[in-house]
Amino acid sequence: MSDKRDYYEILGVARDATGADLKSAFRKLALQHHPDKNPGNREAEESFKECSEAYAVLSDPEKRATYDRFGHSRAPNFPEGFPFGGDINDIFGDLFGEMFGGGGRRRGNLNRGADLRYNLELSFEEAAFGTETRLRIPRAIPCEACAGTGSKGRSSSTCPTCRGAGQQRYQQGFFTVARTCTRCGGAGSVISDPCPTCESDGRLAGEKELVLRVPGGVDDGARVRIQGEGEAGERGGHAGDLYVVIHVRPHPIFTRDDQNVLLDLPISFAQAALGAEIDVPTLEGKVKLKVPAGTQTARVFRLREKGIPSSNGYRRGDQLVTVRVETPARLTREQRELLERFAAVSGEEQHPQARGFFDKVRELFG
Repeated sequence: MSDKRDYYEILGVARDATGADLKSAFRKLALQHHPDKNPGNREAEESFKECSEAYAVLSDPEKRATYDRFGHSRAPNFPEGFPFGGDINDIFGDLFGEMFGGGGRRRGNLNRGADLRYNLELSFEEAAFGTETRLRIPRAIPCEACAGTGSKGRSSSTCPTCRGAGQQRYQQGFFTVARTCTRCGGAGSVISDPCPTCESDGRLAGEKELVLRVPGGVDDGARVRIQGEGEAGERGGHAGDLYVVIHVRPHPIFTRDDQNVLLDLPISFAQAALGAEIDVPTLEGKVKLKVPAGTQTARVFRLREKGIPSSNGYRRGDQLVTVRVETPARLTREQRELLERFAAVSGEEQHPQARGFFDKVRELFG
């Protein structure tokens, strides 16, 4: 009978644990017992081997099914001791990338082109309603002479160092580590007849013109991702992505609050007191706003659906108009006389609201 501990017991999970449960349990144990965090600690090293073996078996559906049926004694082809050789990156890739700040790149992405950023400036109206614009993007493009392969004959041979794997494996302590092949740079192949045009890089400096449709409702700082429109990959690698970052120019009179447009509207004392019908600017032209008599400064009026459309087109914001009653800075003699007569008739020694305030003060404090 095998003296090995039960794999579920080692990881501290139930027998019906999901793949996510196994991964979470293993991550916690691996962090706790990893030799890099416990140098010279033989017990921690053995615990790390034990939980790694358990995870290697239980994370594989076929091996797990066999283990659940036969246990240690009859399960075929289970590794003895530390279970990983050349496959350590396949099993630990995502976990160790998260835990130790590393994380290898898949072979297919080794020659991937760089992502690019393009800053696009739009007017307030263009951001609100959308626009179509042409972009000229300077970037690396595939070499036409070699079709991006980097080889004059458009062919390459298998790398003799890594035998096409793109990686070299080294034994470090009790486990194997994979590193990018130093000869082929991870491509898995070498060029014996380099392209003279691009000098085996597979790319040349160039420029691409794109037509970008910007949807209505985008805000300042929004990003639009265009897949595959970044720099071309080295020697036939995948192209990177292009990220267009939106910058909205300030408007002379409008500001934005989510999908609402804000406007401060100056009105005269007479308009506020007597009421008026005023032409109010919006993003689509002027509309009439009825200001009732006795309107106080800072009152907000709502113009329905005169704001910013949503990006999905289901809803449109409003325009919020805040009136600001302006006090004349200079008065003619006639204006002054009329206001003095108005004050005398009204008995206004002070602001009406101020009288009400001081009346309340007297009531409270006698």
